[in-house]
Amino acid sequence: MLGLIGSGNMGSALARGLGQPVIAGDVDPVRAQALVDEVGGEVASSNPDLAQRADVVVLAHKPAQLAEVAGEVAPHVDGKLVISLLGGVPEPEVATAYPGATVVRIMPNTPVQIRRGVVCVADGPHAGRVVDLLAPLGEIVVVPESLMDVAMATMSVSPAYVAVLIEAHVDAAVRRGLPAPVATRLAVAAFAGAADLVGHRGGDTLRVRREVTSPGGSTARGLAALEASGIRHAFDAAMSAVVE
Repeated sequence: MLGLIGSGNMGSALARGLGQPVIAGDVDPVRAQALVDEVGGEVASSNPDLAQRADVVVLAHKPAQLAEVAGEVAPHVDGKLVISLLGGVPEPEVATAYPGATVVRIMPNTPVQIRRGVVCVADGPHAGRVVDLLAPLGEIVVVPESLMDVAMATMSVSPAYVAVLIEAHVDAAVRRGLPAPVATRLAVAAFAGAADLVGHRGGDTLRVRREVTSPGGSTARGLAALEASGIRHAFDAAMSAVVE
């Protein structure tokens, strides 16, 4: 059984997507109980209790708690798989804290809870075990450990970015008279379909743009306005802010 040390947004999303009972732990027992009520399993009485009983231990607590949690858990996970969701903490650092365990670092995004997510897995000798385990969650991408932070800044933040883009699109339509529920329905469906189309085209964004952009037409004018407003600079600045 999967043991979650931390039952917050990301740990809970992972559990929902896998759809299996878990042994849940959290500094807030109410939050752990809420997750167990949803997916099944039980709340651990302590971190050592969780580590002893779980087959796979997932570190979903705050990164700053690495040493504190490892002090409680490391003696009980020899030979076990420990999956780290600790943002900004390199896999070798986690492995040093858990010398007897097999440590693999991952970074999922929240759509894993509906099995439409992305999970980046740090490349290494044991990455394959985690790829197989997490396959139901969506797209699993193995990247070098040195690029995990950039990969995280590319995909884990994307739900928030897409939400902001949809909000902006809807607000612009509402200001011009379209009822908010209609604008939201249109925008959500259009963004989702467009993303699927880009995937169907093998990631060829230029082809997708050309298919909808007539010379001098409305889409061309809209794209020009986005470029003039600095959309590419905004995303580059956001990437720097997240990575740095």
